[in-house]
Amino acid sequence: MASASFTAVETVRPVRMLLPEHGVMKHATDIRMSGTALEEYHRKRRFTETPEPVGRVRRSSRRCIFVVQKHDASRLHYDFRLTINGVLASWAIPKGPSMNPSEKRLAVRTEDHPLEYAQFEGVIPAGQYGAGTVMVWDTGTYKPQDGLPPDEQLARGKIDMVLQGQKLRGGFTLVQTGKRSDHSSQKERWLLIKHRDEHADPSWDMESPRFDRSVLTGRSLKEIESDRPKKISARGAR
Repeated sequence: MASASFTAVETVRPVRMLLPEHGVMKHATDIRMSGTALEEYHRKRRFTETPEPVGRVRRSSRRCIFVVQKHDASRLHYDFRLTINGVLASWAIPKGPSMNPSEKRLAVRTEDHPLEYAQFEGVIPAGQYGAGTVMVWDTGTYKPQDGLPPDEQLARGKIDMVLQGQKLRGGFTLVQTGKRSDHSSQKERWLLIKHRDEHADPSWDMESPRFDRSVLTGRSLKEIESDRPKKISARGAR
């Protein structure tokens, strides 16, 4: 499938913004990119107000990373992201991923995010896009299957992969359920399905206390919201 050709137009505007980790005002750069994979991501956010990373497309990155972020926004959901073509291709999963092969999880395609977002954990302020608390629920690497690179699998509407995370492990398929018109505003609907392998867990329960903490900092959503210090040792579910 031929990829579209874009010309990137970059506008760099110096601003002053609060860097949460230092609690001080510093000069930063408010970047708006048009004609790039992150155009929609940048358009939806005011980086003088949100602690989310500005980021940029990093096509030189070859690592296959996945991340799942628990997002307590207007509705609690989980954001599933895969590094593809220098960005994080993203899907919102209302009920969260499952290790039970009999549970097919709806995954709605959302805008691409920068690779820096894989480390983002914090609170998006009220009034900003996606306002709410974000936790790094799981992260790790993935191996594309079928002998095809991730971008070609994404283009065909079916991604077969093996996840190597702390909570999610083994084979998964992410498959698009139908093609939408180029003129339709309807978002792509996909399904995330666990393979029947040695890692499958028919008793999987997303509400289990084993899964309620960040694999990055060991904090719960409430602790992140109240900005409690990161724990020295973060333990993921085994």
